[in-house]
Amino acid sequence: MTDKVKEVAIEEADRIKNLTRDAARSGAYFYPLRGITYFISHRSLWKPLTSKLVPTVTLGLGVTTFMFLFTYLPQMAIMALTNGPLAAVSAALVVLSESNTLFTLLSKTFLIEDALVDTFDGVLVSQSTTDLVSEGRQINAGTDPIAKLGKLVKKPFAKFTPKALIRYLMFLPLNFIPVVGTVMFVTLQGKRAGPAAHARYFQLKEWDKAQRQKHIEEYRGAYTSFGVAAVLLELVPIASILFAFTNTVGAALWASDIEKNHVTKEGTAPRLREQAKKAE
Repeated sequence: MTDKVKEVAIEEADRIKNLTRDAARSGAYFYPLRGITYFISHRSLWKPLTSKLVPTVTLGLGVTTFMFLFTYLPQMAIMALTNGPLAAVSAALVVLSESNTLFTLLSKTFLIEDALVDTFDGVLVSQSTTDLVSEGRQINAGTDPIAKLGKLVKKPFAKFTPKALIRYLMFLPLNFIPVVGTVMFVTLQGKRAGPAAHARYFQLKEWDKAQRQKHIEEYRGAYTSFGVAAVLLELVPIASILFAFTNTVGAALWASDIEKNHVTKEGTAPRLREQAKKAE
């Protein structure tokens, strides 16, 4: 029995090691950063965000303030038993993550779902992959990528599901493990967030579940790398709404590179692969 446990532990360690290596080599973590610079330099992409800015910022401030007032001290007290002097920082990270999850649930369900779809589609149009977008919505004449977006003919992103919230709550106790637990929590969240960022892309491609899973497994390291970077950005209070949009831009740029066959075997553009090598 002991030998079997050791065997399973070694296999799991090797799997994590290979995933980490593939994630680092893929360079996909640069796409969320590229999304920030692309968003800043393309003012037309600001329209979906600015149309929702006031209600979402208000919601974000309200949720974050409420969570820190009523949940920070109790969680810090519990973490003090295991994390020692790191309890204050670990508890703050947990509360930020909890606030972000609740904010994401509320905002993406009630406020910004359509705006994120418009942003994703607008980037694809700006990258001359209009044919792909036309599979999911009408395309108008013009030069402004957002103004060219017509009526949706396919249902957009799936809304936040109870299953995702349950999975989040299951992983939450990991944060009680000093440092390592928080890293594991962010990684597991990133592993889910990566593929979720391409939900609209998979929909436009009209891929069934088997096709989606095959693609995700083929580029599991790249998706985890993207997801971890995106999750870390969206942990920033208040600014998380901005990063939700820039992460969507980054995901769309990645989808565009895939459509143009500008990707390596790791699933990302060669220039990002080269940047990842320099960072190693």
